[in-house]
Amino acid sequence: MPNPVLHQINVLGSVLSSTLGSWRGAKALVSTAAQPPLPLRLYDMEGCPYCRAVREALSALHLDVEIYPCPKGGTRFRPEAERLGGKQLFPLLVDPNSNTVMHESVDIVDYLFKTYGNGRTPSAYQKGFFKTPASMVAGAVRGLRGIKVRPARVPTRLLELWSFEASPYTRLVRERLTELEIPYVLHNIGKERWQDIGPAVLRLKPGPYEPIPGGKRDEHFRRTGHMQVPYLQDPNTGVELLESAAIIDYLENTYAL
Repeated sequence: MPNPVLHQINVLGSVLSSTLGSWRGAKALVSTAAQPPLPLRLYDMEGCPYCRAVREALSALHLDVEIYPCPKGGTRFRPEAERLGGKQLFPLLVDPNSNTVMHESVDIVDYLFKTYGNGRTPSAYQKGFFKTPASMVAGAVRGLRGIKVRPARVPTRLLELWSFEASPYTRLVRERLTELEIPYVLHNIGKERWQDIGPAVLRLKPGPYEPIPGGKRDEHFRRTGHMQVPYLQDPNTGVELLESAAIIDYLENTYAL
């Protein structure tokens, strides 16, 4: 297992990163979201502030997406991204539902809200004078985590991760998945109302947790019996895990070389 003290220091750094990012990507703007018939694909680098802006929008819209990590020095998905988009520039969104292939985070965010939202990009997710610099500082707080490739085995099937962008604990897992170039399905289950605010065991509203009936978090809660992230399923091994430290340990032992 990761050193407990170092892991908690990492968590605190991730909390600071989310705070500098104004906790965008924590709250879903809808409780339900019709997922497109064909999955969205994002060629992404966790530590990149421009990629982060796209993931924040995906969280806000409750949209699931297949993530294909493209860390610096990576060889697994970067050539594919270049073939699809003509260059190795990230983020790269591929939407097979509309035959759309897009670079540039601002354009992608606007596209997502136009296509899967109410048509207008909320002000918090629009390009702003302080937004990109703040995201860069938020990324710098994490050092080079989620940026550089590390050698790893290739899973046969995509892993599945339940998360929301601003979750400090989940960020640690996404960083490791990026570094190991492990593709995964990202299931966004952001907070839908004020009663959801706070860690899974210490929410603002006391008592048993009850999600909005029929919402995306409700679906996850009824299926698993909990509302905790990160939650990882690996269809290659049948493993299901909670707790960021346990998941990181699993990824290291199973895939890292």
